[in-house]
Amino acid sequence: KIFELVNLIEKSPESQDRNMTIQTVARIAAPMVPHLAEEAWALFGHDDLVANAPWPDVDESLLVEDEVTIAVQVRGKLRDTLVAAKGSDKDTLEQLALASEKVQRTIDGAEIRKVIVVPDRLVNIVI
Repeated sequence: KIFELVNLIEKSPESQDRNMTIQTVARIAAPMVPHLAEEAWALFGHDDLVANAPWPDVDESLLVEDEVTIAVQVRGKLRDTLVAAKGSDKDTLEQLALASEKVQRTIDGAEIRKVIVVPDRLVNIVI
């Protein structure tokens, strides 16, 4: 998970400085791997402990999820997943699910009896 965190931080537009990225990861990882974090912190020339360093600032706007992953089931079995805007209405989700190539292959021209939509979670197609 720490490697995933490093990759996400490096892809962020704010992280232009690799040394700053590593120092940020050292501060965040210190509670989980304190010895490794202290070693990394010391390598960057800090005389104090990483445990005493201030926690990195948080941008609250980046914590808001605006997209959700929707499971699409046909006959009760997962056939596809879709990424849709959070709060999408039932009709939009139904159209996205029915337009999926995997769903179309599974349905294969069969009559759709019912489509059950649970907003932001699931589309279940009954044939």
